Amino acid sequence: MANHKSELKRAKQNETRRLRNKTVKTNTRTITKKVRQATAEKAAEKAVEDLNMAKSIIDKAAKKGVLHRKTASRKISRLSKLVNSIS
Repeated sequence: MANHKSELKRAKQNETRRLRNKTVKTNTRTITKKVRQATAEKAAEKAVEDLNMAKSIIDKAAKKGVLHRKTASRKISRLSKLVNSIS
């Protein structure tokens, strides 16, 4: 455990950020699964709709610093490629 006042503060800040980032990461994973499931079912309209939502969520995660911008770009690119393969 932390011994100094500044270490205690840092530990508290890290925990707060971890919990905040956790929700964003969970939402990102959930919407990614929805896109993959829609493409597996060959539901083109649903896949496109979910893809647009996924793009928004992933971009927001990158903007908040939860994901690196290039990681976000790669995820969006791969999902788009997957959806375009069934359309």
